[in-house]
Amino acid sequence: MTRKRRRSGKTVPKKSNTAGLTALALCFTRQLQLQAPPAAVVAGEPAGGPSAAAAANLLFSPVAVYATLALLAAGARGGTLQELLDALGGDSRDDLAAFARRAAERALADRSRSRSGGGPAVAFACGAWLDAAWALLPAFRDAAAASYNAEARAVDFGNEPEKAVGEINGCLAAATNNHIDSILDPSSVDTLTTLVLSSGIYFKGRWDAPFAKAHTVVDKFHCLDGSTADVPFMCSVRSQYIAIRNGYKVLKLPYRSPSPAPAPAPAPRRKGSTPSESKPGDGDDDPALKYSMCVFLPDERDGLPGLVEKVASGPGFWHYRLPTSQVPVGNFRLPKFELSVSGSVREVLRDGMGIKSAFVAGEADLADMATKRDEDAAGGTPLYVADVCHKAVIEVNEGGTVANGATASYMLCGASAVMDQPVKVDFVADHPFVFFVIEEVSRAIVFVGRVLDPSISG
Repeated sequence: MTRKRRRSGKTVPKKSNTAGLTALALCFTRQLQLQAPPAAVVAGEPAGGPSAAAAANLLFSPVAVYATLALLAAGARGGTLQELLDALGGDSRDDLAAFARRAAERALADRSRSRSGGGPAVAFACGAWLDAAWALLPAFRDAAAASYNAEARAVDFGNEPEKAVGEINGCLAAATNNHIDSILDPSSVDTLTTLVLSSGIYFKGRWDAPFAKAHTVVDKFHCLDGSTADVPFMCSVRSQYIAIRNGYKVLKLPYRSPSPAPAPAPAPRRKGSTPSESKPGDGDDDPALKYSMCVFLPDERDGLPGLVEKVASGPGFWHYRLPTSQVPVGNFRLPKFELSVSGSVREVLRDGMGIKSAFVAGEADLADMATKRDEDAAGGTPLYVADVCHKAVIEVNEGGTVANGATASYMLCGASAVMDQPVKVDFVADHPFVFFVIEEVSRAIVFVGRVLDPSISG
């Protein structure tokens, strides 16, 4: 018997899409630092230029941007494709498409109307918008629809850029049921624009244990510049998932997730037949889905810059600092807030993720996306990515009313004077903090954000 010879040489490790998504989330986390103005343009930004933008609330969706970049990879070749594969942690375009499709089915899927009910309401849309001088290739258009549920169409940037912006905003509004009504303004494109990528995401979930609206109080929120704002705070006396760390605390608030669909009754088996096995995914809900919001709160009112530096120090920092058990709380206050942030993430992707050639005319290789309609025409702008526009919207509130009697039962906890009372933990988010919204099983990071002033929606 001939023995097989073992291969020599080192094994090249397989790229990890999850690592690519985590790297993208870490890249956006660094944008939460206050030392430099972020790339995003904030809706409702106060006058004052870059310094004002640097002092604004911020919000990004790494998983939504990942899906948009994977869509771009579906039309890329050569060095442009390789940069995208390296940044996103994929071995091939098919690999990226499969991972993005799974992410869309899990973290980006609307679960609010699922059969078991109660999941987060999510509206997500992405698209690739080419100038009318280019013709989309059928294979790319089909891949956009099949793998990413994305819009891919030509608009007339060259002759009517303002009308093109209206078309893009209209498509995004229609795809998200008007949760996101616009993503571009007329000044964001011009007659030289050839390709714009866009993604928009809206998220609203119900807490696993909603807060009582009757307990919400208006109090002072202390901003970094020393000013204060009167904002409504959600309060609670029930135990919470809180971890006490060196210089900061971490709160984890689970969202209500879809409950597993009941297993169908087995069909009667005829004599001599073999039992059939149910296939994964036969139900309309994934029982493993588990969403949470994780709030990182510095101990000091001006401690946010140092905390963001810690959180951005490594890809696993946020995950390994999350609380694993509930603790009784003393003073608990978390502000209600709603963030709607939009703008360009081109510089973030170029400088933070190494995606460079796609943004350079003459270097971008997007030959599998489109072809020039008139090959004989002289000159013209080559196809390259002019911009990657992103909009994210999130609402954080009480999440409904608590059933009658539930609050009273919490008030009775520990009423016996004989029992030892556990040490209570305070969590008072009355100063700037950062947060993540995650799907815990897959570790997909749906949002990263910072709240500097919850009274401002942007």
